[in-house]
Amino acid sequence: MQTDALLWILLPLFIAAGSALLSYYVMQARMEVAIAKEREVLAEARAEIRTQKSTMEERVKATDQESRRKALDEFMQDFRVEERHYFRENKSLAARQKSMVLQERLYFRNIPLSNWVEHEMVVEEEGTDIQHIAKGCSVFSTKALSDDSKAALSRLLEQASVTQSASQLAAAVNGGKVS
Repeated sequence: MQTDALLWILLPLFIAAGSALLSYYVMQARMEVAIAKEREVLAEARAEIRTQKSTMEERVKATDQESRRKALDEFMQDFRVEERHYFRENKSLAARQKSMVLQERLYFRNIPLSNWVEHEMVVEEEGTDIQHIAKGCSVFSTKALSDDSKAALSRLLEQASVTQSASQLAAAVNGGKVS
């Protein structure tokens, strides 16, 4: 009878220990699922933060470049060239020479950056274009290419493109190996 009594005493303890162990494993599995979901949410949040950080850095760089470009443009707009010209006539016994004197000076806002640069150009008396002569001799203005230099430049570019296409053809014939 003692074994029966012992069995009736140990059986509830054994069932209680089994139930505790079973509830421990169930709760552990629930905690692992909850942790996995939290890690997933955390990974998504970190990825979102990384993308926002990179886009913010790109925006800051773009804004910085834009502000620098705008500041440089505003700075360059403050430079100007002041021009003045007048005509000078030299009379001698043998010939009469009429010339145009062009004076230029570079300014930053209203501060002169250079002294007057003077050019004297002989003007033919008939059929001359005064503005064309002034622009051709200007120190501070950009000079356009003449027709001769345009033709020479186009020939040079054409030769360069022919040379490049020939080297590409040779590379294709050699199977991509350039020797």
